[in-house]
Amino acid sequence: METIAGKIVTHEKEFLGSIEFDPTTGLITKVKEGIEPKSRQFSEDCVIFPGFGDIHIHAREDVTGKHTYKEDFLSASAAAINGGVIHVADMPNNPVPPIDDATYTAKQALTEKAPIHITLYAGIGPHTKPLSKKVPYKVFMGPSIGELFFHDNPSLEEVIQHYEGQDVSFHCEDPEILIANKDQPTHETRRPKEAETVATDFALYLIEKYNLKGKLCHYSTKDGLSKIIAAKKRGVKVTCEVTPTHLMFDTDMLTETNHKWFQMNPPLRGREDREAMVKGILDGHIDYLATDHAPHSIEEKQKGTSGISQLDTYGLFVTYMILNLNIPMTLIAKICSKNPGEFVAPYLPKQFGKGVGAINEGYAANFSILNLKKPVEFKKSMIKSKSGWSPFEGFQFPGSIEAVYYLGKEIHAK
Repeated sequence: METIAGKIVTHEKEFLGSIEFDPTTGLITKVKEGIEPKSRQFSEDCVIFPGFGDIHIHAREDVTGKHTYKEDFLSASAAAINGGVIHVADMPNNPVPPIDDATYTAKQALTEKAPIHITLYAGIGPHTKPLSKKVPYKVFMGPSIGELFFHDNPSLEEVIQHYEGQDVSFHCEDPEILIANKDQPTHETRRPKEAETVATDFALYLIEKYNLKGKLCHYSTKDGLSKIIAAKKRGVKVTCEVTPTHLMFDTDMLTETNHKWFQMNPPLRGREDREAMVKGILDGHIDYLATDHAPHSIEEKQKGTSGISQLDTYGLFVTYMILNLNIPMTLIAKICSKNPGEFVAPYLPKQFGKGVGAINEGYAANFSILNLKKPVEFKKSMIKSKSGWSPFEGFQFPGSIEAVYYLGKEIHAK
């Protein structure tokens, strides 16, 4: 048995305590208040969180290998560990998307080499049907990166009716509004706020009508968030994510030189929307911090490809949320640990015991340990993603990552 001790934070409370775990099974055997003398003790500057999970990344690997120059399951895992993340969920917009039993199983086999657990979404596209086993699904309501999307809402509803009761995540951008604005002068005006808010109405309608367990990805607009809040109040089973970039940056910060690096779908919004996302976390309306890690090469970004590489900085950004945005640590444990853990719970193998994202007996001994008194400047040389770039290069984060445990063993990014 091994024991770590120090300041522990869960979604329910903060306390000084000790966690005993079995490195052989990888599971927690005992949690108690107080510092166990014969333990690895983390200083008062550190916080022990249940292991962080990023449930929205694009690792780029599939059976074709066409996009592994951007990222693969090994490099995405290294970037995750580097960012203090111990499980991720990968999106399906690959050259050969996982849309049926055969393509899903083939892609899943590629994840087995990864040093952390990778949950896979299956894709929903024109003419697809649910898989024979339980998996999470992703639908692109309009064109983004890849070919797996719909051109109009009636086509989407025709397909989604087959997924009644399933776990479906939506990329909310209305296809007709995107088409109507395709000749606008900037990326931000080509994908306006209305594209998200109108798509949100339709996604909520589908979630309610077909009893879906719905999730709205990388949320970015104040008006749309108010629709989600209202839907939750009337009992719709919907949750939503926010990305670090939509919490830290807005269109006021865009310049001629940084514009292409900050191009993503959905794009950056105005200051009012950014502040609404922060308030959405504080008020308990946003359920997940998820990066939408979308690694593209430096050359592709310079040509205007949408997507931001930011898995490497997940845990560092959490220190910014705690120390700069004043987000309570119990809330951090909820949106970075507990909720992501509950999202992947139905899809975890038995080795994870009762699950991930909690510090309780029988749960996986996964811990993300942050030092809140040791600032770090994030440098290009620290990036583990194959993309080789980060929007946070040169940024001074107020804290750092002290240690990462996965199934009872301390792990390091390779």
